[in-house]
Amino acid sequence: MRRRELYDAASGGGGPRLLPWTSPEGKPCYLSTDGRGYISTLADSIETVQLSMGQELLDYAREATAPGAKTLSATEYRWLACRLTEALADALRVADSRGQRIPDQEEAAEDA
Repeated sequence: MRRRELYDAASGGGGPRLLPWTSPEGKPCYLSTDGRGYISTLADSIETVQLSMGQELLDYAREATAPGAKTLSATEYRWLACRLTEALADALRVADSRGQRIPDQEEAAEDA
């Protein structure tokens, strides 16, 4: 067996899952999982909340920057830019995590 197949067989899944949070030092956290269990369910819930909050923030930003909208102060624009940056980072982390869990098409064809 190839090394990845051995790991998958041992871990019961497609490799470690990137979690939607970081360590206190800002390093990525991973979970060896088969996609079931408390931590996986918690991670799924947090990803859903992060994406929902990002969508709400995007809606607010669109309203705030629409023609004819009330002009925000520099502090308010800075707050908006900071929150949009955080939301984008969360969305990219979720996309990366989910992308890592999609089977490689070449490997899937070999397994079939």
